[in-house]
Amino acid sequence: MSKATFLFAHGAGADSQSDFMLQVSGLIQSDDIEVIRFDFPYMLKRKQTGKRSPPDKMPKLELAFIEQIKNLSTKRLFIGGKSMGGRVATLIADKLPVAGVICFGYPFHPPGKPEKLRTEHLTTIRTPTLIIQGTRDNFGKPEEVVNYRLSKSIHTHWIEDGDHSLTTLKRSILTTEAAWQLSAQYAQDFILAQAKLCKSSHND
Repeated sequence: MSKATFLFAHGAGADSQSDFMLQVSGLIQSDDIEVIRFDFPYMLKRKQTGKRSPPDKMPKLELAFIEQIKNLSTKRLFIGGKSMGGRVATLIADKLPVAGVICFGYPFHPPGKPEKLRTEHLTTIRTPTLIIQGTRDNFGKPEEVVNYRLSKSIHTHWIEDGDHSLTTLKRSILTTEAAWQLSAQYAQDFILAQAKLCKSSHND
């Protein structure tokens, strides 16, 4: 019996079978953590028709994520995702009995449009949240994020030289493989720590 379940959503452009999703899922999965990936409806339609279509509007994405949660029976549920998937998770977290949220590359703003922030709900989110962000991420770099007013429930880990997919440069000290391993380790540690807190609170 797994101690915790992590429901892991993909980003806007690539599905649950992308290299990032498969690799990171495999690295997080353990005897104590079950990782479940899923595709949003627009991505399932894309697979069926072979035609690229933009992501659904946020309310539909939120509903699809919530439907996935309803199909799970676990007390220690963590939700999150890559980029857009992580954003959706942060939007629904406080409405649901989830133990925590993990975002890999949070899209704080569209590339080149730092004024169009997607952080309003992050100022008040109560659910423990981990954001793993690359220092080269065009959706939110350290010098930008440090100035955002974020909830105390949010903790950010920075991956040196990582881009929006936490991919590093050839000259970087960390290889992309090592960066993904480190990101998965941060996620594992967060899940196990929060799951332990959940267990303690249930025993009180």
